[in-house]
Amino acid sequence: MEKGRENVVLFPFMAEGHIILFLAFALHITQMGYSVTFVNTPLNIKKLRESFPPGSSSIKLFEIPFNSSDHGLPPDSEDTDVLPYSLSLRLLEASLHLKLPLRKLLRDLIEEHGVKPVCVISDLFFGWAADVAHELGIFHAIFSITGGFGMACYCSVWLNLPHKDTECVEFQLPDFPEAGIFHVTQLTQSMLLAGEEDSFTNFQRRNIRAWSNADAFIFNTVEELDKTGLMYFRRKLGIPVYGIGPILLSDQDRATSSRETTISAEECVEWLDKKEANSVIYISFGSQNTISASQMMNLAKALDASGRSFIWVVRPPLGFDINAEFEAEQWLPEGYVQRIHDQDRGQIVSKWAPQVEILAHKSVALFLSHCGWNSVLEALKNGVPLIGWPMAAEQFYNAKLLVEEVGVCVEVARGTSFDVRQEDIMEKIELVMGENEKGKEIRQRSWKIKQVVRDAVRDEENYKGSSVKAMQEFFTTALLKKEQAVGTASSGINQ
Repeated sequence: MEKGRENVVLFPFMAEGHIILFLAFALHITQMGYSVTFVNTPLNIKKLRESFPPGSSSIKLFEIPFNSSDHGLPPDSEDTDVLPYSLSLRLLEASLHLKLPLRKLLRDLIEEHGVKPVCVISDLFFGWAADVAHELGIFHAIFSITGGFGMACYCSVWLNLPHKDTECVEFQLPDFPEAGIFHVTQLTQSMLLAGEEDSFTNFQRRNIRAWSNADAFIFNTVEELDKTGLMYFRRKLGIPVYGIGPILLSDQDRATSSRETTISAEECVEWLDKKEANSVIYISFGSQNTISASQMMNLAKALDASGRSFIWVVRPPLGFDINAEFEAEQWLPEGYVQRIHDQDRGQIVSKWAPQVEILAHKSVALFLSHCGWNSVLEALKNGVPLIGWPMAAEQFYNAKLLVEEVGVCVEVARGTSFDVRQEDIMEKIELVMGENEKGKEIRQRSWKIKQVVRDAVRDEENYKGSSVKAMQEFFTTALLKKEQAVGTASSGINQ
């Protein structure tokens, strides 16, 4: 802990997407004048140390003991990115054994510095962390890297399993009627298989119910866009709920994962500079998602037939190692890569692209996305409309929010278990990018939302955005609770 700075402890779940967003949050917190103790398992901390972002001297990395082999996991399996989906639940369950190591780490910090941290902010998968913090008299909050609406729908489904009580394909959420009508195609496979005896269902329910023990809940979202979702948690948990987003990590700071790519950020921007404004489609399904081989083929044909320029981040299709080399000649039409290269019309990028820079470029008109929340925020911040293809977790509900409430998205598909026709993809591209009333409305709405999102983080002498106010209010509350606890302890000593 830096001398003169109050300390904040951050503890993300062991998944790259969670760690990256917590790191962005840590950088934001240090800019407010705090120091950060960033906690994770040994291999994840080692990975962070290898390429730590600039401006992070106020962030101290701390290892918490964890041996994956002790929990029936392969050796050196400390994050979800190196595990098949079938073992992800086991990692979640194994994380319950981090309670004692976290308690020891916090005790050691207090003993070393002679003062308690301002607060412990843990991942939403670590609902149990509130009990550990409270044992030591420390303010505790949960930070969700998701938006409020998507997570509210996700939680409500797990708590109520409403689709199990009806034979209809449509249903409502009994404790969240404001969310509207849902369809069974908006359920993950684990939700469809859920039941009272299902271990994943029981884990989710225990964890979600533990959230009410926290002192506050923080979402990486914008109040003006996400009132319905944030209202659900204020009502459900009965604790303060804050929207402090968008918290985003720059492409430069994302160097933590040492990703391989077939194009540099400079090459990508140089290629985009040659394109007309609002003419390029960007396609990416995130770091943990891919589509089937037949879906990939139809998407390739649709992009080709559209005649529009595009950047497509590709990974091997379902059934293959998602982190392996992408074999274009096996999974794309014959001669596809060479043809679009000769026409200077497309970029096929393996595994990772500088997404922040791409979405900020004036040439990009559309984002075909899995609707992961981080990608959504990056699109909204830059006024880029979306075509949604949700695949997992709360992505289905993020898409629902973007389509029905925010008005900047159309859906083309849900999941990976069925074929998506080339014609359907082309139709949605033309709907958003073409000179039709619906397309114009979506694009105009996207530009309005861009201003809403940017206003939320404005911090000027005469204007404080909603996210700035929320962050200040959170820390004011945490500091006040700490001072009250110190005062109570002093009073007890003097009596």
